[in-house]
Amino acid sequence: MKKEGCMNVSDAIRLKRAVRKFQDKPLPEEVTRAILNAGRRSQSSKNEQTWQFIAIRDKSVLRALSECGQWAGHLAGAALGVAILTPDPEGKFQIMFDAGQAAAFMQLAAWELGVGSVPASIYEPEKARQILGFPAEWHLRIALSFGYPLEEAKLSAAPKKGGRRALADVVHWDRW
Repeated sequence: MKKEGCMNVSDAIRLKRAVRKFQDKPLPEEVTRAILNAGRRSQSSKNEQTWQFIAIRDKSVLRALSECGQWAGHLAGAALGVAILTPDPEGKFQIMFDAGQAAAFMQLAAWELGVGSVPASIYEPEKARQILGFPAEWHLRIALSFGYPLEEAKLSAAPKKGGRRALADVVHWDRW
């Protein structure tokens, strides 16, 4: 199921916008599964796949989780929240890098399907553990909000002027 006028990956990277306000409308099961499968299929260091996902559709759970981070309020209005769990990332940067790749893949897949998204940092992981009931050996630092944008134009808005630094300002060739 693809949105009309399906974009290529370059367009998705250039045009994807953070969406924090969602319509009060559930996502179809096939859309939810496509988003989750994109995360499952993302790259992983040494193919270790060091993640687990908790897909959250229950509004009361989303509301409670939205209170676990200073800027996580958008989770309360999402049709789907995805908590990305990892083993303890201490000392192994690849774990969080892989979690970030899973998040990016899910968000790009959602955008292609006409679904908006945005990440939330979870600053109260133990509170989140109580809400979601995951085991002690797993850790939660990031969750994603998904839903149909309240402002549908957000999905096709042109990039803002000055929205990103120029390539010359961030790339150093061969040496610093």
